[in-house]
Formats: sequence, C-alpha cells, structure tokens
Amino acid sequence: MRQTNVFTLKKGRSVPLVFHPPDALMAAPFHDDDKITGGYTCEENSLPYQVSLNSGYHFCRGPLISEQWVVSAAHCYNRIQVRLGDHNIKFINAAKTIRHPRYNWRILDNDILLIKLSRPAIINAYVSTISLPTAPPAPGTIVSFSGLTHILTFFDLFLILTVNYPDELQCLEAPVLTQAKCKACYLGKITDNMFCMGFLEGGKDSCRLDDGGPVACNGELQGVVSWDDGCAQKNKPGDYTKVYNYENWIKDTIAANS
Repeated sequence: MRQTNVFTLKKGRSVPLVFHPPDALMAAPFHDDDKITGGYTCEENSLPYQVSLNSGYHFCRGPLISEQWVVSAAHCYNRIQVRLGDHNIKFINAAKTIRHPRYNWRILDNDILLIKLSRPAIINAYVSTISLPTAPPAPGTIVSFSGLTHILTFFDLFLILTVNYPDELQCLEAPVLTQAKCKACYLGKITDNMFCMGFLEGGKDSCRLDDGGPVACNGELQGVVSWDDGCAQKNKPGDYTKVYNYENWIKDTIAANS
C-alpha cells in the first residue's frame, strides 16, 4: 500500500521512510521543523499506556487499551513489534493486526487499527492501559498528546533526510476545535469520524512518526493521530480519528479474537 525511501538518523543508522501512495492524503509534508512544536518534556513514566510500533525501526505509536490489545492508526499497518514503556522497555510481537473494514486510505477515513499482542503485557508502574471514551470529545476541551520530537531536514534531491530524535517523550496540550472550524480548514476532507485539535494561529502541533499516537483526556482515549497538512501551520490543525465512534467495533473485534 505504501512506498518507501530511506532517511538517515543523526547517529548514522538508515531506516525506511514511509510514504502514502501519490494520490493519497499525506499525513504531513516534510519541512525542517517536523516535530511536536511548543510542547514540553513529559514526566518520567507518566504515560504508561504509550507504546512504540517497530518493524526494525520506530514508525508509529499507539495506546495500550488492555493487557493484550493496542489501538493505532490504520495507515500504520505493517509487520509490528510493540515496544512498551519508554524507560523500562519491553518488546512483544504482534500476533494479529486488524484494520477497520471500511478504512479508506485515499481520505484516511476510518483510520483505526487494532493490534493483538502475542502475549499479555505485564501491568506495572511503567506499563498500563488507558480507558476507551465514554463520550465524544467536546469542542473546547483541553486534551493531551505525547510523542517523540523529531527534526527532518532535506539532504538532497533523492529524499535523503537527517533526523534528530530527543532523549525523552514530549507532551502537548491543546483544545478540541469545533467541527465547523475543522471543516473550514480542510474543505471536503473531514468526515464525522475525525476531529481537529490544536491552535488555528499555529505554533503548536503534533507531527510525523507519531502517527497512531494517543490523544487523551481525563484518563480516556479520545483520538489517535491521523493526519494534517503541515506541522504547526496557521489554519492547519492536526486531525485525529474519533475513537468514540469505534467503541462497539473495538469491543466486538476483541471479543471475536479472544
């Protein structure tokens, strides 16, 4: 489904860079400040539900919603190994990955994925779960996002990029926008399964390689990172999959695959 090129990490290690098909909606165009902008370093072990999706390299994120299940974005579908904990790290292979049956890669509608771990995670101070939402995200509500800052810079015309990863998880709080404002920013691209979070004036945002990462409020998972048009750009807020719309699908899928 996706095409890959190569970019080079700051430490000299090369890993595949994932691109959507040319006619698909890009998660974010590249520029020289592609990161969680305007955030701060999260308190150590404060987000134990946050996981990293790996396939020989980190490529997406997701939240742990039970001892054996992770939610992420459908466009993160890949051969997956899940890294749990950002300080006391454990790896568990994925036994099964299940995309939403109505996932539309062209417009990233129903952009949600379930990952069953090959064995249950051990819940402790470093690894824990987050609850599914009991209500949809209300406009004006302050929600939080966390991920790893990363700076991507063009190296030459062959899309060779340099990347600088931080040492610690980064956090950002931002308000949920009204659906009207969200649709006005992205004419014809917003469905009822999406919501926008961020600041219309720009300057604060979540960006690439944290796709699938959790958006949380009051201990509940409200969204997963899906796409945007740029990073921290004016009138271009981040767009997120509305997890509340998929609560029945999540519960039914888990029950059918237990």
